Amino acid sequence: MKKQKCFQMMNVFDLLSEEIVFEILDCLSTNPVDRKSFSLVCKSFYIMESKHRKKLRPLRQEHLQAILTRYPNISHLDLSLCPRVTDNSLKAISRACDLTLRSVDLSRSGAFSGSGLLSLTVNCKNLVEIDISNAVNLKDAGAAALAEAKNLEKLWMGRCKMVTDIGVGCIAVGCKKLRLISLKWCLGVGDLGVGLIAVKCKEIRSLDLSYLPITNKCLPSILKLQHLEDLILEGCFGIDDCSLAALKHGCKSLKALDISSCQHISHLGLSSLTSGTGGLQQLTLAYGSPVTLAFADGLKKISTLQSIKLDGCAVTKAGLKAIGDWCVSLKELSLSKCSGVTDEGLSSVVTKHRDLMRLDITCCRKITDVSIAHITSSCTRLTSLRMESCSLVPREAFVLIGQRCHFLEELDLTDNEIDDEGLKSISRCSKLSVLKLGICLNITNEGLANIGMCCSKLIELDLYRSVGITDSGISAISYGCPDLQMINIAYLKDITDSSLISLSKCSSLNTFESRGCHLITSLGLAAIAVGCRQLTKLDIKWCHNINDVGMLPLAHFSQNLRQINLSYTSVTDVGLLSLASISCLQNMTILHLTGLTPGGLAAALLACGGLTKVKLQASFKSLLPQTLSEHLEARGCVFQWREKVFQAELDPRCWKMQLEDIVA
Repeated sequence: MKKQKCFQMMNVFDLLSEEIVFEILDCLSTNPVDRKSFSLVCKSFYIMESKHRKKLRPLRQEHLQAILTRYPNISHLDLSLCPRVTDNSLKAISRACDLTLRSVDLSRSGAFSGSGLLSLTVNCKNLVEIDISNAVNLKDAGAAALAEAKNLEKLWMGRCKMVTDIGVGCIAVGCKKLRLISLKWCLGVGDLGVGLIAVKCKEIRSLDLSYLPITNKCLPSILKLQHLEDLILEGCFGIDDCSLAALKHGCKSLKALDISSCQHISHLGLSSLTSGTGGLQQLTLAYGSPVTLAFADGLKKISTLQSIKLDGCAVTKAGLKAIGDWCVSLKELSLSKCSGVTDEGLSSVVTKHRDLMRLDITCCRKITDVSIAHITSSCTRLTSLRMESCSLVPREAFVLIGQRCHFLEELDLTDNEIDDEGLKSISRCSKLSVLKLGICLNITNEGLANIGMCCSKLIELDLYRSVGITDSGISAISYGCPDLQMINIAYLKDITDSSLISLSKCSSLNTFESRGCHLITSLGLAAIAVGCRQLTKLDIKWCHNINDVGMLPLAHFSQNLRQINLSYTSVTDVGLLSLASISCLQNMTILHLTGLTPGGLAAALLACGGLTKVKLQASFKSLLPQTLSEHLEARGCVFQWREKVFQAELDPRCWKMQLEDIVA
């Protein structure tokens, strides 16, 4: 009978066409474990899953050939997790994916040269996207190899500091279909190279020239681009008011302009925007000139402006009032770390912009409940409100947020006076997905329970140093927010294993930070490891009661773990070595492990084949064989040596008082 049922089941699978199986695969989540489970059902599913896969993100280049053999139809290849992709690897890719490859990300893989890039661009004729950011040793020959990608539309080459105007000129001549190019921090590229891009690549929509040593000379050519929509000039210190005057003569297509940290641009240059960029929607002026009345008047005629970011600028009351008067269609306003923001100035803006959806007033330390009253009564459609460290806002004001802003999806209340009544009110915001309550010393389990009961869509919760929270509060969140992906409970001194056992029911949890939780043990960590198989980042620094026993279930169940901080725990050589079975592990911080020996450390470092970054006590530097360090560095691992002496942890309330003294 059992054989007959098994036979019938196999017949059902055989009846499924390839198209039907592909549709099933399209419906699966992005979790790689789901796809792996599907492929293991039977041989035909294994084959069809291999054919269906279009995107791939391998961890190590040594397995690349086998992976590409299994997946013959890859169109998007992300190699950002492979620290040492060589020319041979790129040649293998070009042979295996010559007809299918459309996108390749090499942004963290700096071991290749122009030779490898040339084989990729010559053989993969359908390439439309390449990211070679951080290839700091790549020279003009490598840039010239990119010119062979005739169909290239998007190119990122940030921090390619050895590339000069010559290399960029080759790209401009060869890649005339470019629609996006990022040259951020390419310090060898100047007016000539940028000018060639503007002259030869007429289809450019997005151009990032951040921190380039360019001047007024190249801007006229750039602003003649008929399709340019996004121009980023952040940190271009050679750009001044005269540069923006060129806007008067063109660039009607421009929708987003970023001139952050351009210290030589004043209200005079800004006024050029009014006549030259009639369709501008986003303007970023962070860390620039003071926001005065004259400055704001320069925005008077840009009726289409929807987003203004003024982070780090000195702001005047008259300037804010003018922005409120002239910018009639604002959807986003960012005033993070702006000095001079007061109740009167902020209120004058928000009362004029009832359609505002995103507001950032982080570290606006002069505002009070007056501002919150105006924000919540006028901007009821807010989806994001960031107000970290608004220390003069009294606890009663936070009730208004929940009463009036029901569409909030992101709320940052870090380091504020909110209490349980405020949290109870905010729980009415049922769409909340991100809630940050770090250093909120007045909240308790009672308030957090309301969040757990009403905010079921929560995926990110930060409770850093909010010491009034204990196990019952975490339990309420675990029960009410099953899709939680990130939680920070660092320095909650009363948290025990009970909280971790509760959180183990949140199977989507990928980031867990519990440093300074002295009562949790290996038992709680084991529960997290077993229940949260998607865990990628774990911080258990200062958790003294976690030892080697906790590392064993972690090594067995947490195969997606990429980053771990074990500093000041009781883990020894044995526990560290057991983590070698986690093939995804790339980043380890292991300071002040008293049970760690040079021999054990050396064995663990050798066994963890995928490591890209290790933070260690400087005292180990002379104790490890030099050949070991050289071998690991050749494999792509970077060592960060720390002289930090052992320090005792401060009580959270004392810590906050010290922080306030520093800020004051």
